[in-house]
Formats: sequence, C-alpha cells, structure tokens
Amino acid sequence: MNQENLIKEDQQYILNTYQRFNVAIKEGKGATLYDFNGKKYIDFSSGIGTNSFGVQDGIWIEAVCHQVHQLQHISNLYYTEPQVQVAKLLCEKTGMKKVFFSNSGAESNECAIKTARKYSFDKYGPNRYDIITLEGSFHGRTMATLSATGQDHFHQYFFPFVEGFRYAKPNDLKQIQQMVDTHTCAIMIETIQGEGGVCPLEAAFIQGIATLCQEKDLIFIIDEVQTGNGRTGYFYSYMAYDVVPDIVTTAKGLAGGLPFGAILMNDKVEHTLGYGMHGTTFGGNPICARAAFSVLCRIDDALLEHVLKCRKRIEEVLLPLPIVHKMTGKGLMIGIELKTATPVSVYVNRGIEKGVLLLTAKNRLRLLPSLNITFEELEEGLQIIKEILTK
Repeated sequence: MNQENLIKEDQQYILNTYQRFNVAIKEGKGATLYDFNGKKYIDFSSGIGTNSFGVQDGIWIEAVCHQVHQLQHISNLYYTEPQVQVAKLLCEKTGMKKVFFSNSGAESNECAIKTARKYSFDKYGPNRYDIITLEGSFHGRTMATLSATGQDHFHQYFFPFVEGFRYAKPNDLKQIQQMVDTHTCAIMIETIQGEGGVCPLEAAFIQGIATLCQEKDLIFIIDEVQTGNGRTGYFYSYMAYDVVPDIVTTAKGLAGGLPFGAILMNDKVEHTLGYGMHGTTFGGNPICARAAFSVLCRIDDALLEHVLKCRKRIEEVLLPLPIVHKMTGKGLMIGIELKTATPVSVYVNRGIEKGVLLLTAKNRLRLLPSLNITFEELEEGLQIIKEILTK
C-alpha cells in the first residue's frame, strides 16, 4: 500500500477523532523514522512519550519475542512471572508496597480514584468522596478521568459527568487549604501539566499538598503517566520534590510502546481494594509486562544523566533564538513558548516538511524525544527545528 492510498482508506474506515498530520510512518530505528515514500524524519515525539527507547530497540524486541514464544496471554486468575518481575522492580525502585496493572494512563487514574474513595469510605463513611484536582490538568478520557480533568473544553457533550471533583488553581496552596472540607478524600496532581501546556508546579506547592494530605488524612495521588519512567531525568518526577505520595499512576513510556499501565500504592492504601473490587482482562498482559521489565531495568543513573545532557543541549541550541520566549518542563519533557501569534501547529507542519516530528501542548511546541536518542539524532533534529523557527 502506498502512502496516498493508506491515508485515503484511513479516512474512509477509521473514526475521525484524530486531526492527523499528512504523514504516514512505515518504519524506523531509534529516533529516525521513514514514511511510505522513504522520507526521513527525526522523531521528537516518541509516540507522545511512549517509545522510551525509540523504534526497533534490540533489547526490547528480544524481550517481547521471548515472551511471545512462551505465553501471550492468560487470565489474571493465574500467576505469571512477568507481572511479578515488574511489580517487584517498581516497588524496589520507589518504596511503594503494592502494584495493580492496567492498560493505559486513564485506566490507572480510574483505579486511583476508586482506591481513594474506597479508603475514605472504609474509614469515614459514604459522604467523604470529593477529589481536588487542578485547573489545566489532564487525567484521561474515560468519564471519571474526564471529570477529574480541570479543563472546561473537555467538559462538553457527554453529560452528566461524574460528580465529586473540584478544581483549584495551580500553585495556590491557600485556595486548596480553604477548599478541603469534610467531604474531601484526596488531592490529585501532575507535577508537570503535560497536556495543559508543559507547565511545572512549584516545589513549595507540591510539598504543601503533601503536608496537607498527611494532616487531613487525604490520599495524595500523583499522576506520572507522562512524567514517569525517566522522562524528567528522575525515575518518577515526584522524587525531585522530597515528597512521598500515597498513590502513583503511570503508563505511556512504561512498556516502551505497548499498552501497559500501573498503579503504585503505599502502605496506607495497599489493602484498600479486595477481591472483586477492581479488575481487568488485559492489564498485566505477559508480553506487555515483559516489555516493561526490559524498559525499567535500563532506567539507571547513566540513562538519567543522558536525559539531562540532552536537555542541556536543547537549551543551548534553542533558547538563544529570538523567537523563543521560554522553555518549560524537565528533562526530555519540554515545552517551548514562542514570541509569535502564529499557531504552533504551523511550526509542526514545517517540521514535517523539513523532516522532524514535533508535538503541541496548548500554545507551546512540545518535545518528547526517546530517552536514549543519540547525540547525532538530537543534533540533526535540533538544526531542523532551528531552521523552522528562524524561517
């Protein structure tokens, strides 16, 4: 199938819920991709932060293929080795006590919401269910996670939304302190609001929430779906702030491109969900779990140092450009705010034309390269970005 026919049949047969760019990727290696016409692209998107080690990573392929030849799936009514390996590694790396596996970030956040409300129900009764989230947040597209998302334009069409969510301004600790009442059971945040524009929260704000949750016996949930698994230069981004959440949710880069999520729980909530209270058919799938184990084993100090070196180089090349107002985020989770009224999608399309794949987040360009992008690929991509920003 050629690229033109592929795009035509996609538009004919696939539900039109994505505003796709006019490019069809066929294959690649690392952070270098090729479309059906053989055109080359440097990938600064990594599947929206999902392909942690790029495309066709040898270690990842070996792990997945090994598992394919053993067991592709079995019910969660039985034990499997890959699940145990991943859960043990996550607990050892974070100090958390228990893990539940899902298929996505939204599902992970659904589980976190259920756990927080169940904990409060058990201890305080049925009227303590409100969860405070932040304006600008994004927690998923299921009914509950859409309701948790603090962006008005997501709260359309699908009425009625799930009750029990309230929204506070980012970095306004006083407002949150005033909002907490006898109905509040949890506070849920992203340390960097990815879909909200790659907007980092202030350290004092995050630490203040952690203290408030301890004082009021609230469940502190940190959504690490996009910030986790080495993306910010830390194993999980909350580790930069000297806080310990009760629940951590993660997905995206966890399995290097396969659908896999996890919910990490500390000793406060590890026994909250019992038999039959939550479940999933595909969560913890052996192939996905084996892929995740291969990814997690390689998120070490050397990789995190590489992430930070790449960030430094990106800043060196792009920050001096006259059009760049500021750069936000941490590590290889990057937002670039421009001094122009030109829509950022224009620059994404210019990038495609010149051979680099970029993302957007609100009014900012968003860069999420693979964590192990080579310096050669990084430099080639940066020179293209520099060109499209100075055109």
